[in-house]
Amino acid sequence: MDRYAKQRLFSALAKGSAALVVAVMILVVAVTIVRGGVVFLTDPAIAFTPPGSRYMLEGDGGFLHAVLGSVFIVGPATLVSMTLAVSTAIYLQSDYSSERFSDVVNMFLNVLWGTPPIVYGVFVLTVIIAVGAQTSLFFGIVAIAIFQYPIMTRYTDEALRSAPDTVREATYGLGATRFETAIMTVRAALPGVIAGVIMGFARGIGDAATVLFTAGRSTNMPGGLFEPSTTLPVLIFDQAMSFNAEVRSHAYAAAFVLIVVVLGLILASKILAGRYARYTPGGRHS
Repeated sequence: MDRYAKQRLFSALAKGSAALVVAVMILVVAVTIVRGGVVFLTDPAIAFTPPGSRYMLEGDGGFLHAVLGSVFIVGPATLVSMTLAVSTAIYLQSDYSSERFSDVVNMFLNVLWGTPPIVYGVFVLTVIIAVGAQTSLFFGIVAIAIFQYPIMTRYTDEALRSAPDTVREATYGLGATRFETAIMTVRAALPGVIAGVIMGFARGIGDAATVLFTAGRSTNMPGGLFEPSTTLPVLIFDQAMSFNAEVRSHAYAAAFVLIVVVLGLILASKILAGRYARYTPGGRHS
């Protein structure tokens, strides 16, 4: 086979692979939107109604408890992870640490990023058993924060590395301290930082394995920091296996809400990154 034939073959394989991935993605999203969207649009109140006493058996009420559980767990976890991730990414820059140390830390962060979420859940569950506690909203926040941390850190680190060197040179030339220089570098890399935070939030709100072992299950509204709570992915997991068609329909509706939220977050990250890029060196000004 000559090199031109190899090039055509490789091009055909690449296009076929891309088409297959896009087709599967469209199929998954379409099925979820069609089956869940019909249920949700027919009765949108189910997302804003507390569950009834026999919710898991008869679909009595709605899944407001799971919506609030997702917000109460992923929201604080994202704030904690964002703070730790930005601080770590700043320290990994050449102003604070050596290139060798930074490469080693990034290697471990890549390993953590690729670790299955259920491993984080089992780790926090081990801590829960060791301290004699029970699954609760608090431990769900801890588990999701640990899960999001490597994702946000790697995004932020790459964003800071891509910031123009002229930012550091100019701030140091004006007599700025390392901390002031770090702040200006973060501002220059803000589009990438925002994208990392939003992607971490999207990964966290869509995860079931981590919170399954740490936040537990509940058909009650979130009652406190140390009470069990349910999130949308866990609710979908439980309801999808129900023998009751009404309960299964609520699982599709919850999946529809979840996928709309995730797609909305991804779109928001693109819009915000483009918006803030106008205020960074070399960014778009249109």
